[in-house]
Amino acid sequence: MDTRYALFFDIDGTLVSFKTHEIPPSTILALTQAKANGHHVYIATGRPPIIITNLGAIEHLIDGYITTNGALCFVGKEMVTCQPIPKSDVMTVVNDSKARGYSLIVVGLRDVAVLDPTGDVRRIFQQMLAVKNLDKASPLEQVLEQDILQLTPFFPADYEQQLMARLDHCISGRWHPEFTDITANGADKGKGILAIARHDGLDPAHTIAFGDGGNDSSMIRQAGIGIAMGNAIDALKQQADYVTTTVDDDGILNALRHFGIV
Repeated sequence: MDTRYALFFDIDGTLVSFKTHEIPPSTILALTQAKANGHHVYIATGRPPIIITNLGAIEHLIDGYITTNGALCFVGKEMVTCQPIPKSDVMTVVNDSKARGYSLIVVGLRDVAVLDPTGDVRRIFQQMLAVKNLDKASPLEQVLEQDILQLTPFFPADYEQQLMARLDHCISGRWHPEFTDITANGADKGKGILAIARHDGLDPAHTIAFGDGGNDSSMIRQAGIGIAMGNAIDALKQQADYVTTTVDDDGILNALRHFGIV
């Protein structure tokens, strides 16, 4: 019987510390040992590829990627899934952002546009989360010519409910109190796990997912074993099969030891 597992990791708050903006040494050790033991390592993030810039220490260990919360999945240079948002819903959010004056990140298939009238993108993404490459953002008109995979508006949860009621073909996954990620119906990290599993011939029951935020809920529930970080939101901990220690307290290493992966 094959005892190898496919391991799926969120980035921010799971692989990468919010405090240091780096992958803890214990996590690098754990993933290196997991790969040596024959297990697969995948990324499952809300980030689009252009801003996945903080995984250099483990990049050589990664077998594939779930990005933009499942809207774009790929293994090597091969696209596994691509699920764009219908243009009518895209324009509803873009026009609402302009009318109400909130910041918005528009993620296209190739490029990203940033509308930042409030400075929230700069303050949260670039200063608090140390996100790089947003200075390479493209004009909105250029990005809107592409398939749009994700919209990240900066507003509180109470307004999110009002806006989502106007979007017929979208879901929302919030992992920060000040913004949410909007993707097409059917695009989430849990479905990304299933798509990667089909592509790579993996048993979905032999998957383990690690996360900390609201947008990790679908994969925590979908995976054979769902693990919440010690720093995860309470709702995710309640859904998880196991709660480990925090990202800064060897959380991934401790969990992989607990389940005999390393």
